[in-house]
Amino acid sequence: MRIASFLSALLVFSALYLVVFERDVTRAVSRGAPISQLLPSVSWTVEPATQSGDVENTDESTAEPSGPKDDDRVAVKVVAVRSQGQEIDNAVILRGQTEATRKVDVRAETTGQVVSEPLRKGARVERGDVLCQLDPGTREIALSDALARAAEAEARVPETQARLQEAQSRLDEAKINYNAAKKLAEDGFATETRVASTEAAVKAAQAGVASAQARFKSTQSGIQSAQAAVAAAQKEIERLTLRAPFAGLIEADTAELGSLLQPGGLCSTIIQLDPIKVVGFVAESDMPRVKVGSMAAVSLLAGQNTIGSVSFLSRSADKQTRTFQVDIDISNKDGVIAEGQTADIMIQTEGTLAHLIPQSALTLNDDGDLGVRIITDQSKALFVPIGLLRDTEKGVWLAGLPKSASVIIRGQEYVVNGVLVDAIYEELTQ
Repeated sequence: MRIASFLSALLVFSALYLVVFERDVTRAVSRGAPISQLLPSVSWTVEPATQSGDVENTDESTAEPSGPKDDDRVAVKVVAVRSQGQEIDNAVILRGQTEATRKVDVRAETTGQVVSEPLRKGARVERGDVLCQLDPGTREIALSDALARAAEAEARVPETQARLQEAQSRLDEAKINYNAAKKLAEDGFATETRVASTEAAVKAAQAGVASAQARFKSTQSGIQSAQAAVAAAQKEIERLTLRAPFAGLIEADTAELGSLLQPGGLCSTIIQLDPIKVVGFVAESDMPRVKVGSMAAVSLLAGQNTIGSVSFLSRSADKQTRTFQVDIDISNKDGVIAEGQTADIMIQTEGTLAHLIPQSALTLNDDGDLGVRIITDQSKALFVPIGLLRDTEKGVWLAGLPKSASVIIRGQEYVVNGVLVDAIYEELTQ
C-alpha cells in the first residue's frame, strides 16, 4: 500500500514538474514533437567501423545526432472507450406551470337579493348545480300578466278570422252581382245605374276585406307581442337562479345570504381541473420538433409525475421572448394537482442516434465549440463537435458522432487533430 502511494506521489510530482517548468516542451510533445525534447541535450561521438581494405590510422571523427523525422513521432498515450450509437427517444425539455382547463366567473344578469345559503370555496359542484338564488320580487306577477295578455290575444283570433271570411264572402257576392249587371246592360236588359251600383258594392266589399285583414294582422301582432312578454318574464325568472356552467370546484365563496347583486355582480368563480393543462414556452429552435398529439412527461415540483399529450402549439411567437406557447393536457381525476404548480416538461420527439459518454470526455476546441476527441482508423486524434441531448447519472447522451466511435475519455486535453495516439481501451458501462 505504501509503495502504491509513493508511486502515485511520484507520478503526480512528475506531471506537475512537466506542466509548470517544462510547459512549452510538454505542449510541443503533445502536438507531435519527439519525446527527446523532454531530455537534456546531449552529444555523442560515433566511431565508424573499420573494414579490411580501409586506410590505416584513420582518425576518430565526431558525428552530431540527426534530427527527428516525422515518421518517428512518439504516440501519446490516452484512455478511450469503444461506443456504439443507439436510437433513443429525443425530447424537448422546458419548464412551465399548471393551469385550469376552464375558469369562469359566474355573474348576475339581473338585480336581486340573494336568498340562498352560500357555498364555501373548495366545494365540488356538478353542471347545473345552484350557486346563487335571487329573490323573484314581482317578476312572477309580471309573468302572470304576460300570460293573461297572450291568452286574451289568442282568444280574439276566431272572431277576427270569422269577420275576414264574412268580408271575403261579401266581396265574392258583390263581384257576381257586378258581372251579372254588366252582362245584362250589354244586352239591353239593365240600366247603367244598376251597373254603377253593383260596381260600388264591389269596392265597398273590397274595403271590408282589407279592414278585416288589418284587424286579423293586428290580432296576430298582439299574440306575438304577448308571447314575447311571456318569454321575457320567463327569462327574467330564469336569471334569478345562477347555476354552475360545468363540473368543477368553487374557487371563492358564493355571494353571501342577503347581499344585493346588480347586473354583472359576482356570484362565484368555478374552475375545472380535470383534465388540467400544463403551459410551457418552447424556444424558436425547438418549435419545429414539437407536434400536436406528441406524448409529454410532466414532473411537478411537489413530486408528482404524470404523462399527457400536446393539445396546442401556438403559431405566433411572444414578441419579447420569441418563444411559442405549448399546452399539454393531463388527467387529474383525483384532483391532487392544483393550478399554478411548477412543472418540468419533456416532450417526446423523433428518435435520434446517440452515444452515452462519460461527462468528463467533453472538451472544447480552439473556437470554443463543445465536442469530444475520437480516434480515427489511422490512430490519430480528431475533434468532433457534438450536440448535448440528455444528462443522466451514467453520463451524457450525445448526438453528432458516427455509429461506431472510439472516444478519448482521458488525455483528450493533451492532443490535437492529427496527433498519433496510443489508446488503452476501457469497457464502457451503459
